Amino acid sequence: MFDTIYALASGHLPSGVAVLRISGPQAFYCLSLMIDSLPKPRRVSLQTLRRPDDGEILDRALVIVFPGPASFTGEDCVELHLHGSRAVVRVVFSILEQQKSVRMALQGEFTRRSFESGKLDLTEVEGLSDLLSAETEMQRKHAIIQSGGAHRHMYQEWRSKLLECRAWIEAELDFSDEDDIPKDVSLRVNSQIFELHECMVRHLKNADHGLRLKNGVQVLLMGKPNVGKSSLLNWLANESIAIVTDEAGTTRDLLEISVELGGYPVVFIDSAGIRDSVNVVEKIGVGRAIQKSEEADLVIWLSDQDNITEGKGDIIADFYVRSKSDLIDSLPEQSSEICYISTKTGYGMDEFINSISRRVAGMCSVEDDILITRERHITLLIDCVKYLASYLDDVDLSIELSCEQLRLCSQSLGSITGLIDVEDILGSIFSEFCVGK
Repeated sequence: MFDTIYALASGHLPSGVAVLRISGPQAFYCLSLMIDSLPKPRRVSLQTLRRPDDGEILDRALVIVFPGPASFTGEDCVELHLHGSRAVVRVVFSILEQQKSVRMALQGEFTRRSFESGKLDLTEVEGLSDLLSAETEMQRKHAIIQSGGAHRHMYQEWRSKLLECRAWIEAELDFSDEDDIPKDVSLRVNSQIFELHECMVRHLKNADHGLRLKNGVQVLLMGKPNVGKSSLLNWLANESIAIVTDEAGTTRDLLEISVELGGYPVVFIDSAGIRDSVNVVEKIGVGRAIQKSEEADLVIWLSDQDNITEGKGDIIADFYVRSKSDLIDSLPEQSSEICYISTKTGYGMDEFINSISRRVAGMCSVEDDILITRERHITLLIDCVKYLASYLDDVDLSIELSCEQLRLCSQSLGSITGLIDVEDILGSIFSEFCVGK
């Protein structure tokens, strides 16, 4: 039998309200020690909490009880909405910890119990984790989609098709002489497997979109020394992050800031000015900038000269910015390829932000809104594609080996949702949660 667990599910104390969660077989008993009678299930009730031994009043709190299995964890659960003082929470904790088989919850243990009772699958658990850590509007929206079961439904549908195909193949193997087994089983199954393979390939092609949404689009600011990269970074951060002076070569390392553009997370990176230098530290900085240009999602080349590509060399840029435009007498119109800006006067900054926002949105979104945001999903789906490709490509596979390829694919899909073979990854997933979740 599980221990009964408890934890604070709200923020740091002191606070206006402290939400205390209790879950497990003794949850209602623990509550009954402090109140006269249990309230009706799922109804908010104002109760006076008293010390069990002498009846001293501890607090006046809102109390809700959730009988299992109709609760978040599938067990009997209690929520206490206490006044958020350290003294109140401490005295309630002390009463709970004195009870047998009642203990403080481990990190993510409430959500793990929800998974183990079948309330959530692993994709929904991960979606809930992403929702708790969401910092931008689009991260929130996608986390809601995932925690609501969109990924689970898609993967389960794929797995059901695999099981159906395996059943037809095995029926052909075991009952080939029976009249009710269609003669075109192989053609039927191959058609479905081909369609499933194409769906998985398309899903994997958008994997980088999901990872960018989760981790942020990497936008690298590059250019020759003293063209305004650090000034642009400071403008975007709305504070002085990078040192700005008239001396060229001030920035020697990569400096990062995280901002939200159009609801998407974006990481802007300032880099060392690109030039030949005898200074050892500056040469290292230039090398890091060039290496980062090969990894970044978007490279912006800044220049304060009319020949905007001067000094770029072999660096591949996605977007060009003509900086220090307040010093230009006659400015041309903004274009989709070159943006004219001045961080000093603010000229062109709205156009610059809008241009980058459009590009970022295209890098993070897909039509069906079901994105892969976890590396483990990518790894397992690559395995699925490999197994199905093996099935489709090798026409000489025996029926037994064909079934094995489909079984392995089904097993990998089951590992994504948590149906099978997941014990080794549970710890890493639930460790991302706070104690009260």
